[in-house]
Order: sequence, then C-alpha cells, then structure tokens
Amino acid sequence: MQKLTPFFPKLFARCTRAASAVEFALVTPLFLAMVFGIVMFGSYFAVIHGVQQLAAEAARVSIAGLNDTERGNLARNYVTANAATYPLITPAKLGVTAAVSSGDANVFVVTLNYDASQMFIYALPSFVPVPSPAIVRSAAIPRGGY
Repeated sequence: MQKLTPFFPKLFARCTRAASAVEFALVTPLFLAMVFGIVMFGSYFAVIHGVQQLAAEAARVSIAGLNDTERGNLARNYVTANAATYPLITPAKLGVTAAVSSGDANVFVVTLNYDASQMFIYALPSFVPVPSPAIVRSAAIPRGGY
C-alpha cells in the first residue's frame, strides 16, 4: 500500500487506473437514454406512417365506387381488412371517415383517426415532451382518379 504523502493530490491527479470505469459510468446512462428515445419515438413515427399509408390506400380503393356511399364503404372495408397487417397499429382504435371534400365537390377524402394513448411512449417520465395521442391523417383523391 502506498504511503500518504503531502503530495497526495498530485498523485491522485496522475492516477488513471479507474478512468475508463468512471467514463463508462458517466457516459452510459446518457447513451442508453438516447438509444431508448430513438426506439420509442421511432415506433411512434412508424404508427403515424402506417396510418397515413392506410389512408392513402383506402382513398385509392375508393375510386372504384360508383357513388359517395359506395366509395365510403369501400374505404372503410379496406381499412378494416388491412389495419391488422401493420404491427404497431391496433385496429380497434382506428376510426375512418370518408366523404366528399368540403372545398371541392370533385375530391373524395378519407380521414383516419387513431388513438395512440396506450402506446409505451406515453409511459415516459413527465419531463420528456410527448406528442399528441390523437393521430389524424387524411388522403384525398379526385373523382375519376386523375
């Protein structure tokens, strides 16, 4: 064992035996917080993307309808049949609205509302800003598909 001398602070400052362990202990929590944040927000963005894709595909399917009622039914049936193919989307929390655009009578709009309040991103501590749990995405398509 080393005898303590009056120059102990100088010896302590030059000692690097545990420097890696201290650096690891300081950097690891920050690194893990960043990785988990990327994963959690990435999953939220994947849900947003999935809802938008469903809306776009439902709007494309609705072109085949002869009238607005049939177009709406085609869009709702498409969403009901295909929502389960998206792994992060719970079909029971998905709402579909399909109607003619209020701004242009020749445009048919499919709007999907998704309640994401049960996703694990909302279990984060309160100091982390989280997005709105209501995801609303729309897709519009002109009549005739052109």
